Amino acid sequence: MATALLFRDDAYLKECTATVLALNERGGILVDRTVFYATGGGQPGDSGTLIRADGSEMTIATAVYGEDKTEIVHVPSEGSTLPAPGETVTLRLQWEQRFARMRIHTALHLLTTTLPYPVTGGSIGDGEGRLDFDIPDAGLDKDALTDDLNARIARNAAVTFRWITDEELEANPGLVKTMSVKPPMGTGRVRLVEIEGLDLQPCGGTHVNNTSEIGRIVITAIEKKGKQNRRVRIAFG
Repeated sequence: MATALLFRDDAYLKECTATVLALNERGGILVDRTVFYATGGGQPGDSGTLIRADGSEMTIATAVYGEDKTEIVHVPSEGSTLPAPGETVTLRLQWEQRFARMRIHTALHLLTTTLPYPVTGGSIGDGEGRLDFDIPDAGLDKDALTDDLNARIARNAAVTFRWITDEELEANPGLVKTMSVKPPMGTGRVRLVEIEGLDLQPCGGTHVNNTSEIGRIVITAIEKKGKQNRRVRIAFG
C-alpha cells in the first residue's frame, strides 16, 4: 500500500484529498496520497489537520514511515475519532511550520558549500538547524561564515530537482556529502536537488524554489564535538 508522495514533485502543495487505506494497530492512518513529509533525513514529520467528509477535523501530530518504508503513517492526536478505510478525507498542512523547515533545509544545503567538508550529521528545526562537519582544523569565524552564507543566499539561485538511477549515483559517489545519512535508495531512482551554480546533492526533503525565499541566516554557534567534529548551528536572522 505505497503512499504517493505529492511533496516530492511540489513542496508548495498545502493540502490534498486522499482515500483512507487502513488504520494500523497503533491508530495511525494510512492513505493513498499525501502532502505530509514523513520524519527522515534529519527533517521532522509534518503536522496539520485531517478533515473528514462530515466537516469534522482532527489534528495530525506528525507523519512517519511505515514498516516497509513505502507508506506514510499519519499520527493523530490522542483521543481522535478515526476515519474508516475507504473514507475520503482532506489533509491540510500546518504551512507556516513546513515553509520554515523548507527555508532552513535549503540554507543547510548552502552551508555545505560555505563549508565544503564531509557532513557527519544534521537536523532541521522550526526556524533553526544544524550540521556536523568533519573538519580537521578549528578556527572558524562565525561572522565571516555568516557573511559568506548570506552572499550565496542573495544570488537568488533557482532550486530544482531531477531523478537519476541508483546506478548513476553509485557511479558518482562525490555527489553524496553526508557520511551518516545515506541518500534514499532502493526504489531504482534517486532525487537530486540542485541549487543553480552552487550545489547538487541527493535529497528526499522539501525545499524552497529559490534561495531568495530563505531570508537572512545567522550562524549562531560553532561547537566542538570531537577532535575533528564541529557542529554549526544556523537560525533565521
